[in-house]
Amino acid sequence: MGHCSSPVWKPGRFILCFALALSFILGSHSPLLAARGGPALLATEISPHWAAACLTVLVERGLMGPDQRGRLDAEGAITWAEYVTLLNNIVPPAQAGAWANPLEQALGLINPPTVASHYPSDYYNPNRPVWRQEAVMALAAKRGSNHEIAANSLIKASLQDGDQVSAYLREGVAAALAQGLVVNYPRRDQLRPTQPLSRGEAAALACRLSPDPALTQTINPDWVATVPATVTVTVPRRELRGVWLTNIDSQVLFSTQALTQAINQLADLNFNTLYPTVWNWGYTLYPSPTAQRQLGMSQYLYGDGNGVPAVASPGDRDMLQEAIDLGHARGMAVIPWFEFGFMAPANYELYRRHPDWFTQRQPLSDSAPGSDDPNIWLEGNVLPRRWLNPFHPQAQKFILELINDLVSNYAIDGFQFDDHLGLPVEFGYDPYTINLYRAEHGGRNPPTNPQDQEWVAWRAAKISDFLGLVYSLVKSRRPQAVVSISPNPYPFAYDHYLQDWPAWVKRGLVDELVIQIYRSDQNRFIWEVDKPSIQAALAKIPTSAGLLSGLRADPVSIQHLEDQIEALRDRRLAGMSFFFYESLWLPSPEETREQRLTKLRQALSQSASRP
Repeated sequence: MGHCSSPVWKPGRFILCFALALSFILGSHSPLLAARGGPALLATEISPHWAAACLTVLVERGLMGPDQRGRLDAEGAITWAEYVTLLNNIVPPAQAGAWANPLEQALGLINPPTVASHYPSDYYNPNRPVWRQEAVMALAAKRGSNHEIAANSLIKASLQDGDQVSAYLREGVAAALAQGLVVNYPRRDQLRPTQPLSRGEAAALACRLSPDPALTQTINPDWVATVPATVTVTVPRRELRGVWLTNIDSQVLFSTQALTQAINQLADLNFNTLYPTVWNWGYTLYPSPTAQRQLGMSQYLYGDGNGVPAVASPGDRDMLQEAIDLGHARGMAVIPWFEFGFMAPANYELYRRHPDWFTQRQPLSDSAPGSDDPNIWLEGNVLPRRWLNPFHPQAQKFILELINDLVSNYAIDGFQFDDHLGLPVEFGYDPYTINLYRAEHGGRNPPTNPQDQEWVAWRAAKISDFLGLVYSLVKSRRPQAVVSISPNPYPFAYDHYLQDWPAWVKRGLVDELVIQIYRSDQNRFIWEVDKPSIQAALAKIPTSAGLLSGLRADPVSIQHLEDQIEALRDRRLAGMSFFFYESLWLPSPEETREQRLTKLRQALSQSASRP
């Protein structure tokens, strides 16, 4: 055995020496080996394989056994059941939570969201052979790997055949690459994603995953896929770069000087879209004959009576016309935003005039903590709100007439609703809606459970129909204007606010989506971006993410925003819009304002047109 002492790595020599040593040490005393014919048979089956060292240790430790035919068959395909068993032998499983899909349950994962979160449930069949790309994804999930910010770019830079990796597996493959878990033989840069995983290849992946150095060291480093030190994400030429301009906790709309400065600053930074609020706190921020008739005030800029007027009266200035003129002069689209939607302040003139236009919860319901009044909903469990009834024809007519005043009189580029085009799920128990439900259900009352599936679907469909009226109105007045919606992610938007926005996209009622993905955890942020609902919408219309750039009491670091921008670009979303203007410039404790501005300028250094 003199040649076995050579320090030079040669797979053939190592396999032979390892088998001889194992045979010498174990003799025929191993029960597994004795049952299989002893070390000689083990060496005969394993020694020709490139992963013989790993296979031998796994078999000897009882971590991997023969297939259903009683053979090790290192070149044969391995099934999901066998592969999951092997991974669980390497890293013992825990009790998965109720959120887990079948694969996550089988692997015993406990920390969502995992890189296997969007693996289709029906694809996990214990008796089906595993594809190599699936095996790598499961490996990263078992390790508990984080999502990679630039997953697609990392795969492209690391694997010659990376473009063949299926969309629902790319997060896991990228995470495994970043963790140095991917073993590719004979070429480290070729995954062969759709080929069945052999038992020998499964063994190599398991050894690479193992926390035991005695196992990890059996894998030749030359077989482990590597990633570049830096990965570059392409900046698209067409990209939504929007900003919401609001009159809540913000002064940007309150004077011509402030608005001019803001729009010029945004244009200099290559932003291309403005979303100024024009319906907030129950009042319009543009002169509206409908508002004058129904509310006794044609416009009100300052919000809930708390703002200090910068002009003698709201009628002295047309903020929206200024925004349009200034934005268009700098090549920016201006898409007015109905921020409050059907929501209204508790102390509201329209409620005094038309209480029947509003909806309510069931009396004595505890679904809105802190309020015994079934007409009141507490926003954030703090701020009292009322809700116009989206099913009442007069309430619908009121909102449609406000929109008509807007689209008929201003050269806008679109119109936007957000998550308030809807209704809190516990509402809808007013007399009008109850009678409407009875008329359409043979006299039956609505279910007492506000989350009853049929009751939710019925109300959601009515709101979808109302959006159809809005879409027709906007297009009849301004055919080129986009109808934009900025909802919460699905299914939260549906379950909590009756917003079935995937159905809106399918029905052609939306031209642009800007999903509010306000997440401080980047794992959860990317998980939201990858949801099938967003991906399906992206295939039909420009679909972007709303990013929380911060609140006055809770600034968000520019590094956090940079990572989210990079993640969106890597996953080819249509762009992003920031909530809200002032918070773009508010530094977090770990940065200065100038550092923040410099980083933002770098992220948006190339100009881009709207998608």
